[in-house]
Amino acid sequence: MIKAAIFDMDGLLIDSEPIWVEAAQQVMQKVNFKLTHALKLQTTGLSIKLFLEYCYKIQPWHTPTSEELERDILKQAHKNILANAVAMPGAIELVKKLKKQGLKLAVASASHMELIEGVLKRLDIIEYFDAWHSGELEEFTKPHPAVYLSAAAKLGVTPEECVAFEDSFTGLRSAHAAGMTTICVPTMEVYDDLKFDLAHYKITSLEKYILEEMSGKQISTELKV
Repeated sequence: MIKAAIFDMDGLLIDSEPIWVEAAQQVMQKVNFKLTHALKLQTTGLSIKLFLEYCYKIQPWHTPTSEELERDILKQAHKNILANAVAMPGAIELVKKLKKQGLKLAVASASHMELIEGVLKRLDIIEYFDAWHSGELEEFTKPHPAVYLSAAAKLGVTPEECVAFEDSFTGLRSAHAAGMTTICVPTMEVYDDLKFDLAHYKITSLEKYILEEMSGKQISTELKV
C-alpha cells in the first residue's frame, strides 16, 4: 500500500530548469565551453558537480577550477530561482490533493537543502511536506538511489510504500533503483524516448495526473493509496 509521495523538485515542482541552463551557459563561458542543446538534454537532472565532471570529459580546462565554476553556477541559479521561478502546472494542486488523501510527502532533490526549503516557501507549500532531502548530503547523488532511500527513511516508510514523481531520466533511474513506484513527467521534447518506459507510469504533466483521477482513470487508486 502506498503511504507516501516523494517529489523531485527542479523541473517537477518548479519551473527552474531554464534558470539552471542559463546560469550554466553564462558561467561556462569562463572556460570557453559551449553548452549545446543536445548536452543540456543529456545532463538534465544531474547535480552541478556531476554536470561539470561530464563537461570536463568532453573539453578539459585549467582555470577557473570546477569548484569555482560550481560555486558561481549555484550562486546565480539559486538567486534567480528564489526570485523568479514559478510552480509547474498542476504541482501545487497535486501536493494538496495527495496530502488530503493522507499521504506523507517529501522532496528528494539533487539541489542543496537551503534551496529546497526556499522553493517550498516560495511556492507556499512547505506546510504540506513532512521532510526534504538533498543528494548533496549523500556520498552519491542521483542517479544513485541514496537520496530517495534517505527521504523514505525520514518519512518512516519503506521504499515499496512510496510513489516517486520525476521529470528527468537521471531522477527516474534513482527512484526506480530505490524500489519505488515511479511516475515520470518528461518534457514533450523527450516524452517519446523509450528510456522513459522504465517508469511505471508516464504522463505529460502533473495536471494530467489530476485530470485522469477526475475522469475515473485513478492512478492513485490503482496504486492502492
